[in-house]
Amino acid sequence: MRAPTIFKTLGLLMLLVFLIVGCSAMKSGMKKQQGAGSQSSLNSPTQTAALQVKSEEWQTPTKDWELWRLGQADGEAQKSVSTGIAAQNILDAGMNAAQNADLNLQYTLKKIPANGVLFHVKINNASKAIPQMAVFSNQQLSGIIQIAGVEGADASSAFHKTYELYIPKEMLKLGANELKLQAIRCLYCSASESKYLWWTWDELGMTVLNAPAQEPIHGSYIQTGTNVNNNQYYYDDAAVMHLPYVMKWLGIAYSGNIMRTGCASNIGKSCEAIDSYYETLKDYNMQAVSFHLFTGNVKLKADGSLSDVAQQTLKSYLEEYGSSFQYYEVDNEPGLFNRSKAVDLAVAEWLNKNRAKYAPSLKIVAPGWSYSSTYAAKSCKNQIEGESLKCGDPDGWERDPKQRMELEYITDLTNGHSYGDSYSDSQGGSLVENIKSFSGAADGLPKPMLNTEFGTSDTHKDKAIYGASQKYSAIFDRIFRAHVGFADMFVQHAAFFPDFSLFKTGYNLENHNPAKTEIYYNQPDTDSRVGVMRRLNLAYATHGKPLAYQLDNKADLADKLVYFRAVDTSKLQPLPVTNAVSNKILLNFVNFDTTTQVMDVKVTMPKAATYEGERFGKGDTYEAARSYVTGLKASPEINIKETLAPGESVQYILQLSEGTVVKPPSWVSASPGKKQSIQLNWLESEGAHGYNIKRGLSPNGPFEAIAENISTTSYLDNKTEYNTHYYYVIQAVGAEGVSAIAEITTSDLKPLDRTNWQMSSNTVGTNYKGAIDDNKHTRWDTGAHQVPDQYFQIDLGIAKPIERITMDSADSLYDFPKSYEVFTSEDDIHWTGPMAAGEGTRLVTVVSFPPKLARYVKIIQKGYAGKFWSIHDLQIYAKAYE
Repeated sequence: MRAPTIFKTLGLLMLLVFLIVGCSAMKSGMKKQQGAGSQSSLNSPTQTAALQVKSEEWQTPTKDWELWRLGQADGEAQKSVSTGIAAQNILDAGMNAAQNADLNLQYTLKKIPANGVLFHVKINNASKAIPQMAVFSNQQLSGIIQIAGVEGADASSAFHKTYELYIPKEMLKLGANELKLQAIRCLYCSASESKYLWWTWDELGMTVLNAPAQEPIHGSYIQTGTNVNNNQYYYDDAAVMHLPYVMKWLGIAYSGNIMRTGCASNIGKSCEAIDSYYETLKDYNMQAVSFHLFTGNVKLKADGSLSDVAQQTLKSYLEEYGSSFQYYEVDNEPGLFNRSKAVDLAVAEWLNKNRAKYAPSLKIVAPGWSYSSTYAAKSCKNQIEGESLKCGDPDGWERDPKQRMELEYITDLTNGHSYGDSYSDSQGGSLVENIKSFSGAADGLPKPMLNTEFGTSDTHKDKAIYGASQKYSAIFDRIFRAHVGFADMFVQHAAFFPDFSLFKTGYNLENHNPAKTEIYYNQPDTDSRVGVMRRLNLAYATHGKPLAYQLDNKADLADKLVYFRAVDTSKLQPLPVTNAVSNKILLNFVNFDTTTQVMDVKVTMPKAATYEGERFGKGDTYEAARSYVTGLKASPEINIKETLAPGESVQYILQLSEGTVVKPPSWVSASPGKKQSIQLNWLESEGAHGYNIKRGLSPNGPFEAIAENISTTSYLDNKTEYNTHYYYVIQAVGAEGVSAIAEITTSDLKPLDRTNWQMSSNTVGTNYKGAIDDNKHTRWDTGAHQVPDQYFQIDLGIAKPIERITMDSADSLYDFPKSYEVFTSEDDIHWTGPMAAGEGTRLVTVVSFPPKLARYVKIIQKGYAGKFWSIHDLQIYAKAYE
């Protein structure tokens, strides 16, 4: 998507352009900077070439008006200046950070364009290192263009693309103006990276905007996001609870960005709360790319069409949810997971044929290519017993551009997964392979690209040749910037996923307060993936109509890599399919510099009024990073001052105070704390300045306040009495109503730590971890119908004075034990019991007995039933002495 380039009458204007280039050595010998690192540094004096453009009366304001342009889009190295100026060899083929890192363009304005200007540059070729072009207008950073390239990747052809950058009128001045282009290194990189940072260009120029900009285009218009699910597969209530927190913290909410929703048809209850999930995305003005039909077991009819079962699966999903998502992904890594090309073609053909009926505005996305080669080159998953080993059917089809194009012809967007720096791999790199598929990229890829997976694992690190001090941070920064340069939309692998994660994992989101979500650092004392993603999201992926601003400490920030972005999201067009909209004002402060910087900004808000909202800054947990600000009075100008460490970013999410309705908190829970305390958690209420905690002894009240104006979304009530049933409600300060009731009976029991437990059984069921992995969707089961004397045994690792056991079988409703007996032992030889006996109950079976010191616990099933005995979650309790 490109920003509008319509232009306004300026009357008489005399334009004088000076090109100040780094050295006379920029001659025809640099037309192609392949192997740019081998070139020597330039130490010659700066040269100046003065070019004058004749003044013209602007007569046709509906046409584009070029302020100035150098070169022409002919696929050749830039050599000349057009717009009525004779061709002159004043500027050679591009820039190189090791040799000519700075280029100054000077021009004179007799009138300032009322709507600002648009700088544009057509890149011919670039290094695969993803060079960055910082653009300064009169010493203020207008933006940093991320330039995608494949030179050095042995690609058959280069990646050409036009990049555009909005420069507001506040960065222009009457008289002499200077536009400085600078090739800059990555935030963590040393000077050794410089020789890999080069590009060549066709043309560059500047045009006058005829109408107010609708988007502060920053090189490319991109949309990004991640994937929030529970226990890797489940879009359940817990995932819904965490979704707003992740989107806001990452800086992608309210701007029409995109999330991946892969609730697969082969995983039971994967789509448990997908309707609420989609509704939440709509509330936060977000889009979704969905993947549902599991293709691994799909059989085709004789005519090559999908089976009736597969068709019904797609039909049901689109009928129920087709009005909730914008994109559907045909398949996920078909080569790696040994999927059939014919099946993928049948899926795409069915979608094309039926979307008009079930989801008229749906866009179809090509499979998430992994570009797997043949099995002989690299083994793949999901091999079928009795069949030949292969990576897809036919073997290796995903690596073949011609075979991929069969899918590309019948889908709306291309795809291509990438991790680390694989985007530029000569074989299997997502950018390189897409260039192969489409036989080149004359001005970006000829088809929009939605990459449904990108990221880094804990083993990925930046190449040593770039000299990064934080190699694990630098590689995530580089792959994100690469996608800014060549993709339209791209989704980080997953917010909660071991080894690739943005946030700490190892727990069930159901038992977790989203405000306690914590950043995952894959290396100590380094920038996290969250830190990198926030910084780049705030710079490139927040959208809306730009708001005017000026830096009050402009002199202090001269030539500094600090970026400010202010947008009004209410001016965005409603999202396709859902018609989602937003009313937020987003103010983003980003420091790309390697030193601490202070930004003192005066922003012109949409109207003179009082604003309030959320501020997200530094902090390793959500609640530490977030604060709520009130009383921001705009005249309509408002001043905000931020001090930013290197790489740090801050975002304000604001709305008018007038009309802000504070809703009661939701998802209130009460759980046992230490000793007999009660831990309360709830979800934040938009617009809430704080929370009042109220407690009663009856569901009908009265409820008395036990704490007021709590700033967090959790509270520990340690003023309780033993064996008392309490009822709690939470009230947001400023809200009339209260939350739903959470109730609990105090106890001095606490569930034991299950980390080192060992389990065994005399049944065929061996998935013991399914009973203690904190995931209600997994289970241990007997693998056969219930008969007497089946047992499940636990080794606690150390003797504990236990007195309660709970067995949750709610997800397998009728798989509770018909009857049971419980025995205990300290040595696995001498057993005591039964300590308790009884009949199991649906949902949760609770077993209580007098305290008994035990290391081993054996639960024996004593009845007959035509169902398995299943345990989805087992807890053992002891007195809480701490």
